[in-house]
Amino acid sequence: MKKSVLFLTVLFVCVLAKGIYAQDAKQNFTLVNQTGVVINEVYITPHEANEWGEDILGRDALDTNQECDIQFHPKENACMWDLRITDREGNALEWENLDLCKAVKITLHYSDGKAWADIDE
Repeated sequence: MKKSVLFLTVLFVCVLAKGIYAQDAKQNFTLVNQTGVVINEVYITPHEANEWGEDILGRDALDTNQECDIQFHPKENACMWDLRITDREGNALEWENLDLCKAVKITLHYSDGKAWADIDE
């Protein structure tokens, strides 16, 4: 599909409470699941990449009303990123051109066949 290559520059930590790692990278943000479904996979890749990389959640899942701190390598400099989530059945939603240099929290929503993201800067 889309994205990868620079996947290794993305470090992540998913916790219910913030704070395990210092937030040195300007792209670090909190991802909040308000979609109403369990998110089984999360992919984040620079917008200009051609393929999606690996699932950064690994074996974990992000339940509804849970949040996940996404942390990047401090030397990462790209600001525009794409985000893809999938559920257990493989249904996917994508958001493109997210300015992660400005985002502090991204809350994902899904209702009545429409997906949107609230971005707190």
